[in-house]
Amino acid sequence: MGSSSTIEAKFKFNCDNSLQERKAFDETKAGVKGLVDQGILKIPTLFHHPPNNFSKATNSTNTKHTIPVIDFSNTRQEIISKVREASETWGFFQVVNHAIPLNVLEDMKDGGLRFFEQDTEVKKEMYTRVRTGPFIYNSNFDLYNSPALSWRDTFACHFAPNAPPKPEELPVVCRDILLDYGEHVVKLGMTLFELLSEALGFNPNHLKDMDCSKAIMLLSNYYPACPEPELTMGLTKHSDSSFITLLLQDHIGGLQILHQDNWIDVRPIPGAIVVNIGDVMQLVTNDRFKSVEHRVLSNTIGPRISVACFFRGQEKLYGPIKELLSEDNPPRYRETTFSDYLAHFYAKGLDGISAIEYFKL
Repeated sequence: MGSSSTIEAKFKFNCDNSLQERKAFDETKAGVKGLVDQGILKIPTLFHHPPNNFSKATNSTNTKHTIPVIDFSNTRQEIISKVREASETWGFFQVVNHAIPLNVLEDMKDGGLRFFEQDTEVKKEMYTRVRTGPFIYNSNFDLYNSPALSWRDTFACHFAPNAPPKPEELPVVCRDILLDYGEHVVKLGMTLFELLSEALGFNPNHLKDMDCSKAIMLLSNYYPACPEPELTMGLTKHSDSSFITLLLQDHIGGLQILHQDNWIDVRPIPGAIVVNIGDVMQLVTNDRFKSVEHRVLSNTIGPRISVACFFRGQEKLYGPIKELLSEDNPPRYRETTFSDYLAHFYAKGLDGISAIEYFKL
């Protein structure tokens, strides 16, 4: 990454990037991949981020600054204890020996790459700004309301509250693996809800009975190689719009979390799944479990692929769990429906401010 003076010199940030420029980018339906295919050497100013987005020093060499790795082959009590500690202090952990076969993980990453690297004319047919369809492909969900665009393209599909997508609703190039991986990762998510429930001192079904896993979205981000990574981000600082998120990342890496005011690399571990606490889990646990801000750096190396599975709630009120409250621990958040939370999350875009702040009492 370049020096701050270099960044300052190059930086031409304008949070009122013209609507016409954003529209023109959107209407290509080719995403960031389309820019790379043109062979650009300078990224458009739409993607320039303010220098303070890069100002935090990273510290990833000290073992104290390594997110916990939890081995699911340990005893259940050991696992619960480690899940509790990680959720309360880090908000992030990696799980290994989680029963998703390695070949399924590799096939899912390959399937994501196959989709994004299809001919642009094929992908254009699926490009949409509608968030409710069975398969959604676009670039920058917050294209029209973020201060600066991020260097990534995305597809998403919904596995719940309705049944998983029908095969014919998914792209041929990744159809089978999306359904296969989706089935495995949803099962792992249900196991994690049981462990998190027990980590809070409840019976294993407590969080599931609260409908914390009623809406499930699988999402893949594609980060092409960037000619000027010191000017943009793969994904700007944010916390997740979920109860929990399960992430499969590739060998390139770039994911960082904000821990004790340091940006910490989440090092890729072959076969591991990254788990993080989302905003609404922090809300219902009244800050006991932490939804931690994270980001993805852009890179001259690429493309990088990741696949996230977001476990979300349904149309009901969510507030701090009564059993966790006391005179010394009063509620810190107002109740909200999941759709109201999401509406706020999407309306403000990835502006560097956590969406959960809006719901604090």
